[in-house]
Amino acid sequence: MPENATALNAQNLPEIGTRVPVPGYDRSAVTAGVVHFGVGGFHRAHQAAYLDRLLAEDFEAAKDYGICGVGVLPGDARMRDTMAAQDRLYTLVLKHPDGSLEPRVIGSVVEYLFAPDDPEAVVEKLAAPTTRIVSLTVTEGGYNLDDITGEFVTDTPAVAADAAAGPDAGKLTTVFGLVVEALVRRRERGLDPFTVMSCDNLQGNGHLAQTAFAAFAELREEALGEWVREHVRFPNSMVDRITPATTGDDVALVEREFGVADSWPVVCEPFTQWALEDAFGAGRPPLEEVGVQVVPDVEPYELMKLRLLNASHQALAYFGRLLDHELVDGAATDPDLKPFVRAYMDAEATPTLAPVPGVDLEEYKDTLEERFGNPHVRDTTARLAAESSDRIPKWLVPVVRANLAAGRDVHRAAAVVASWARYAEGVDEHGEPITVVDRRRERVQEAAQRQLGGDGAEGGDPLAFVRDRELFGDLADDERFTAAYLDALRGLHEHGARATLQRLQRGEPS
Repeated sequence: MPENATALNAQNLPEIGTRVPVPGYDRSAVTAGVVHFGVGGFHRAHQAAYLDRLLAEDFEAAKDYGICGVGVLPGDARMRDTMAAQDRLYTLVLKHPDGSLEPRVIGSVVEYLFAPDDPEAVVEKLAAPTTRIVSLTVTEGGYNLDDITGEFVTDTPAVAADAAAGPDAGKLTTVFGLVVEALVRRRERGLDPFTVMSCDNLQGNGHLAQTAFAAFAELREEALGEWVREHVRFPNSMVDRITPATTGDDVALVEREFGVADSWPVVCEPFTQWALEDAFGAGRPPLEEVGVQVVPDVEPYELMKLRLLNASHQALAYFGRLLDHELVDGAATDPDLKPFVRAYMDAEATPTLAPVPGVDLEEYKDTLEERFGNPHVRDTTARLAAESSDRIPKWLVPVVRANLAAGRDVHRAAAVVASWARYAEGVDEHGEPITVVDRRRERVQEAAQRQLGGDGAEGGDPLAFVRDRELFGDLADDERFTAAYLDALRGLHEHGARATLQRLQRGEPS
């Protein structure tokens, strides 16, 4: 620790507060009314930051909605240890496009539980009368839903084990088992069920959460599944703030610039948005006081973000890596990739969107380009490319389907899929290895290898990658899509990413 750096903890807040804004409210008077699964960078940059601001501005209205974080995965032990050492405090640093930094110590996380240490304690926290909301940031793949049918996968070993464990909380290892057992205990004790609020990047995330938790409850007892569907609220939400993974450089920056020794700060862009369906069963904090758009229908906001921001991120990820861009801002300002991404947004994503109340889509897209190009956020193309098999089917494939159904152009979206297939081959244009991070890595890489040589070499199948019906449904049977996909893939193999983008912009075949 540098000599002038002060360790971040509750005791040192007065000293730290001379250099950085810190919680001015009495954290000891805050009750954890929100239990959140998945305390990562995004949650700490978004939901926890909103609640911290609300506590600062309207303490009486917010004091019953502090956060108890919960970690379920073995890797969450590091967050447990960090939270314990720092009294659940952390530094959030906004990185503005002009290079200025805006720090704040966040105090809204007042408890943290690591489920593998004591599953019973987690269940009892969930079942406590003070718990009103259970929120989730468990990744797009964390809901255990089949990508084709949308149904809950019941034979996953951990899920089956939790269903068999029933009320024996000591054996529970999944968010489904922990949450459903807590709901059972609340019902037995005459307590209203808490609201389950998904904060993951999924269209209809509340509906999907209801599908997952009700199906798990049904595994325990058929009538229990129906009770969950009837009595538990699952609001939909759209959450947005670009938050790269924290690096050692970020830790050093907080120490150097602000004199705070924080072992796990969070850095993010200044932009933030949260659209939230007003469908809560046990009360909620007045989040509209701090800029949350509490609305009757979230879908227009969801689709706007998923199809413009998230799908565009995928275009930047694979093409960007193939163009040797490690950082997203470099990809977003590349003279050949930037116009391609904007053309995708204008010509293919926007026509699939309904009007979004209170949002000018042209201004929104302009803002996206500015956000993507922020050189100080230092987001990576590798982060955007991770877990693509959970993302492309949910963010980009729906755009392709909507445009095919309407007879519109799909060649840019098809080129993004082709760039993923080329990326998944695991070798870049210089012969250097690409590390593919994906829970289906072996499957997508094997399919990418099978498509090699498909233009005539023995055994090659040029459509091998998109024949995976779990990821793409029947798109491999649609000649309009496959023609555009094969054209882009051929260009990537024969001429490279830059020439392919230039040709696509000119509207020329490969």
